Amino acid sequence: MIGRILFAIPFAIFGLNHLFFLDFYIGTVSSFIPLGPYTIILTGIFLILASLSIIFNKYIKVSTILLSVLLLIFILTIHIPGLFDPEKWQFALIELLKDTSLLGGSLMIAGMVIENEKS
Repeated sequence: MIGRILFAIPFAIFGLNHLFFLDFYIGTVSSFIPLGPYTIILTGIFLILASLSIIFNKYIKVSTILLSVLLLIFILTIHIPGLFDPEKWQFALIELLKDTSLLGGSLMIAGMVIENEKS
């Protein structure tokens, strides 16, 4: 339970950051992502909801799978393209590695829930 909560807390903080530091995130959004600021706000709300779901152990399979999809979208649309920017590649690499590990953790939690449902 403690591990699940410690895993979820940063997502709530990331979600709040999306809401309170919107200008920062607008600068990181790829140009082909529609509705710029609205997408960032919606992403923040999704991160907060996923965090709450994981903390309170409700709908955890769905929320961790959706969280994994969201993290994969971040990796493919923000972090990998950022690797090709000579001024931002180091930050992009750190964020890529962070989100890759969080994606793995989210999939592990989803897998454990699926295994517990089988038994």
